[in-house]
Amino acid sequence: MDNEATIDRSGTPLVEMRDISISFGGIKAVDHVSIDLYPGEVVGLLGHNGAGKSTLIKCLSGAYQADAGEIFINGQKATINNPRDARAYNIETIYQTLALADNLDAASNLFLGRELVTPMGFVDDGAMEAETRKIMARLNPNFRKFKEPVSALSGGQRQSVAIARAVYFNARILIMDEPTAALGPHETRMVAELIKELKKQGLGIFLIEHDIHAVMDLCDRAVVMKNGKRVGTVNVAEVTDDDILGMIIMGKKPPQAV
Repeated sequence: MDNEATIDRSGTPLVEMRDISISFGGIKAVDHVSIDLYPGEVVGLLGHNGAGKSTLIKCLSGAYQADAGEIFINGQKATINNPRDARAYNIETIYQTLALADNLDAASNLFLGRELVTPMGFVDDGAMEAETRKIMARLNPNFRKFKEPVSALSGGQRQSVAIARAVYFNARILIMDEPTAALGPHETRMVAELIKELKKQGLGIFLIEHDIHAVMDLCDRAVVMKNGKRVGTVNVAEVTDDDILGMIIMGKKPPQAV
């Protein structure tokens, strides 16, 4: 990727997950895995279904609690027992099944549960729309459908709303679970542009992804998991699609991997 060199990995990582393990019914879903993430970096997580990538990242989002291992945010040990704890560390998750209220417009979704109110205590629709327009101007300047329910939006526009909500509420660490699944080529490009914009703004992004082309286009590093273990981590600029495929299918580590 052309901006690989701009990421400074000499400082403190935004996120460091050290030696994470978690079992379900005696089966080790994640087996002593360590990964990290720096500001302005996109790290792809790849592997077959059941490889452990989603389980690992759910320990960061607060959906699961690890049996062993530690998580550090900005160099400080973090305690993440639930999604509320994760949000307190400025971690937001954008799931494939976007948690949007279909009958509400973009602004109402952006502030859902955190509505702006007037001094009299009424919901301030005007202020919420103004704030939504401001954040959308930063993230997706082509977004126009502010008055319509999100059910009327395309998949890419819905992603824009979910991402805008995370960014508005100060996400520094974004977890994206297959954000372009079920999107057409135009919509996929729109989400890719959003991710590149978030990178520029210094967010760190974990991207759970099946599409190797998306990983090669968007990610700075890729972490491959197989059978609950980390096969290796590579700088995307230094490897080919085939190198990554070999890691996924064979568990074979190229010489550049760590």
